[in-house]
Amino acid sequence: MTTTAMRAQSSELRRTTSAPATATADGEAETRVYTPGAYRNLKVWQRAIQLSVAIYKFTGDFPNAELYGLTSQLRRAAVSIASNIAEGYGRASKGEFRQFVGMARGSVLELQTQLEIAKALGFGKQAQLATVNALAEETGKMTWALMRRL
Repeated sequence: MTTTAMRAQSSELRRTTSAPATATADGEAETRVYTPGAYRNLKVWQRAIQLSVAIYKFTGDFPNAELYGLTSQLRRAAVSIASNIAEGYGRASKGEFRQFVGMARGSVLELQTQLEIAKALGFGKQAQLATVNALAEETGKMTWALMRRL
């Protein structure tokens, strides 16, 4: 994602994000505008959804013995990325949103680690592994950029 696109997304986020009122220094209430479901417009959330779908397809060929092992770990980490972005978006403050984006970033790193293990074990198809690695890398960069903007 380009710097210009990130700025536009950050600007859109500021316009559409809302939280309960908080007190300012002079005691006045300050609120942000909240648009339910607007997190779906975030490019990073959309990319995280693509990554989750790709991980489910990639792990479909894993050995049955891994269903409750690496398959489950990869799938949960992938789903966690988009879920944390959405949950953080709905929280009461920009700081909380940043915290949840940070958790999403941690899930990206967890996923990348698990992909290295899958590669070392020879699990999955190499073409799909390349795809999910590229999506994970891009999603990681996008979450990091969003964290810096918040």
